[in-house]
Amino acid sequence: MEDIKNTNNSLKGKNVVITGASSGVGRAAAEAFAAQGCNIVAVARGKKGIDDVVAYCQTLNVLAVGVYADMSVAKDVEKVVEEALSMGGKIDIWVNNAGVMASGKFEEIPLEIHQQLIKTNLFGYMHGAYNALKIFKKQNEGILINNVSIGGFMPAPYSAVYSATKYGIRGMMECLQGEISNRKHIHICNLYPQLQNSTGNLHSAKYSGFDISIPFIASDPRDTAAAMVDLAKHPKKDSFPDLKAAALTKTYKLFPKLIMNSASAALRMKMKLNKNKENDPGNIIKNSKEPLQVYGNPPSKTTHKLGLALFTGIGIGVALLLMGRKTS
Repeated sequence: MEDIKNTNNSLKGKNVVITGASSGVGRAAAEAFAAQGCNIVAVARGKKGIDDVVAYCQTLNVLAVGVYADMSVAKDVEKVVEEALSMGGKIDIWVNNAGVMASGKFEEIPLEIHQQLIKTNLFGYMHGAYNALKIFKKQNEGILINNVSIGGFMPAPYSAVYSATKYGIRGMMECLQGEISNRKHIHICNLYPQLQNSTGNLHSAKYSGFDISIPFIASDPRDTAAAMVDLAKHPKKDSFPDLKAAALTKTYKLFPKLIMNSASAALRMKMKLNKNKENDPGNIIKNSKEPLQVYGNPPSKTTHKLGLALFTGIGIGVALLLMGRKTS
């Protein structure tokens, strides 16, 4: 899958659509692709964050436009396509990134929240892929990058519908990878990052007393954005952007019941002890509120090194367990 017409791996002048670009990983991705000399179509529901992203990208002397669109609405996505094609009549790279999350006890989260979560995450990626692949086939080239998350391999405790959408995205894209397998210059790349130190956690919906701060093991959104750029240069079907994401996924595959039950028990206790049971619908129905930025917490080299050391240990432990299984 490495063969691509852009043999020198330069992305300069490529037209890139990025959804969910007003904050978090999406914002980091817009800035990262702009730094490569790409023309940017930044997409999100809210005007404020997108205007800031566009202004920043323009300082890098690239073409950049903002489109205010809800990816869960098919008509809105058609508007994104029209705007993108107005920039030279071509879309080279489409990044499916817009996503939302709701956490809490399944039956205590309002049904409309569950339904909209599915529309945004699953339908949103479907709408993006549906339009992008039609264009790519006309062009006979293009790269679709999906920010799936490790949620495509392992469920997030007390986030049942979010987990359903991530498993669904992974299944849909794996099938589509088969459909374009006879197209040498069209690529579908799935990225599986772990929890991010982004504003996503701040904006997510929380019910039943669910309240978790961003832990020190969270990955840097800019590293995830850099992984997206690397996929655009060197397309491949599936990719984990860092050791932590790979280690978590492999560990879950070894001990699925233990990990899920333990994590659920810990969250159950935390929700029980949380005296503030005020429910927060977050950005599921309405646009994301401030802060509209890349990071949820200020980045720290110390916490990054601690997280890397921890997951290096986990990775070694997983490798030893696997070796033990093979020799037994």
